[in-house]
Amino acid sequence: MSTQALLHGLREQLHDGGLRGCFLVRDLRSGEELGIDPDIQLPAASLVKVPLALATAERIRRGELDGATPVDVPPGRTSTPGPTGLARFRHPARIAIDDLLYLSTCISDGTAADALFALTPTARVDELLREYGLHGITLRHTMADLTDTPAEHLGPHDTGGRLALSLAIDAATDGHGHPVRQLDNARTNTGSARAWTDLLQALWTPSAIHPETASRVRALMAHNVLRHRLTPDFASDAGTWSSKTGTLLNLRHETGVVEHADGRAFAVTALTESRVPAAVQPAAEALMGHVARTLCNHLRQR
Repeated sequence: MSTQALLHGLREQLHDGGLRGCFLVRDLRSGEELGIDPDIQLPAASLVKVPLALATAERIRRGELDGATPVDVPPGRTSTPGPTGLARFRHPARIAIDDLLYLSTCISDGTAADALFALTPTARVDELLREYGLHGITLRHTMADLTDTPAEHLGPHDTGGRLALSLAIDAATDGHGHPVRQLDNARTNTGSARAWTDLLQALWTPSAIHPETASRVRALMAHNVLRHRLTPDFASDAGTWSSKTGTLLNLRHETGVVEHADGRAFAVTALTESRVPAAVQPAAEALMGHVARTLCNHLRQR
């Protein structure tokens, strides 16, 4: 099958599955890549925890932070579905910076991430990305701001959840503006599939990022416990899959690297927006994995 025919077929599958998708797969050895709309900027959701991890790990390496330093974290007391970790704690906790880094990256703990953002603000994370020559990812706010969406204000019941998702789907403009600020490209954290893939390449291959820092972030992504999205299509006994997911309202993302036993490695980024007002969509998760895996297989064979 030709590449153009393949891409056309995958676009049709995404449309039929109720998804708008931006995908990019890159061979980290040759630089060859294959994608679907990889340059479109989309809200980043929890993918921002990767540059946060990078900035935190680098500041620890430089001696600007001490990973053993304890931080007092107030309880999140979250009652809505979704958030994990400290966000659901009922009592204050004292946790070392190193352990906050684990919680933020590996279980996508938003409260832990905000404790790290208090030490390294979004502007400083952005500054470090530019230091490394990485562009196309913009951080504007913390995780507390990210999760303060209509889903929380309308309540966790089914009707409120469907109303929030319907608003997320129907109120977007063609230019990715949105009355929900977390979905408005001009006001939220953003990145394109190409930008996230560039970050992965900088972490997995020699770059301006210090090898010690890059190794630490790779290890954190390898221990990601949220493995329901692309993992079934990329993890195997003959390879490893290291990644970070991002989820918010109708957004479902994942960015990661598959390393095969033969030494080849591919960076994979999948950013999607669902047109279906449902919070639980296993078919959408499976479709994301199928499209990403098909692109990767085609590139690998080519």
